[in-house]
Amino acid sequence: MFPLSPSFLTSIAAACLYAAAALYQGARLRQRAKADKRLLVGLGTFALLAHAIALCTHLATPVGLGLDFFNAASLIAVAVIALTLVACLRIPVENLLLLLFPLGLLTVLLAQFAPSGTVQIIDEEPGILAHILLSILAYGMFTIAVFQSLLLLLQDHQLKNKHPSGLIRNFPPLQTMESLLFGFLWAGWTLLSLSLISGWLFVENLFAQHLVHKTLLACLAWVVFSVLLWGRNRLGWRGHKAIRWTLAGFCLLMLAYFGSKLVREYILHI
Repeated sequence: MFPLSPSFLTSIAAACLYAAAALYQGARLRQRAKADKRLLVGLGTFALLAHAIALCTHLATPVGLGLDFFNAASLIAVAVIALTLVACLRIPVENLLLLLFPLGLLTVLLAQFAPSGTVQIIDEEPGILAHILLSILAYGMFTIAVFQSLLLLLQDHQLKNKHPSGLIRNFPPLQTMESLLFGFLWAGWTLLSLSLISGWLFVENLFAQHLVHKTLLACLAWVVFSVLLWGRNRLGWRGHKAIRWTLAGFCLLMLAYFGSKLVREYILHI
């Protein structure tokens, strides 16, 4: 039986609110109707607050930030959902929440209940914290871009086959969806560039044995996204080509962080 600790209660509250928001939005889409944006964003905001409170209890340790694998995933999910909720106030991206709310639900429960690996304690020097924050925001922005690209792929497929579902009927026009994708990609590329620069400035040795794979894969991801944005600007890349490059860069970025973190914490135990 799990103890009724503050982190347990807030994690369960966040999971229930995420589930309620996702079920409400899914039900409205099945009815071929738009969800009430204020209600949807309100539910998402309360879920996010509960998630953030639960996460803080997991991260805070007497000697620094305890950023193990599932805490890191939960932290990035918080950043992604927060960015999307803020974006909903200005641009039509609420359909992304149908994918992000289940992500929040999964990560908050895993952070609470999954066995932790070797906990990495983070030095709280300002430069290191700035590097971590920029990295998390970059991962978050590229995660949004990937979900946007998947929705764009679905929209393009259904429009070509002339069988738009209830979900697709509530999407903005294809050109707007594509413009949003590249807006997210530009924002993610800028944050990733700042993250790499801050790493060079503040991390003692980016090519130390435990960092070399992460550094090289992150640099490769930066190159992939740079080529994609150059191709969009110079050659007019769009559609499936843009989506393939987005997914390739994202896979490299996720391997850079989560791949190396999973191996170190659960296989090598370092």
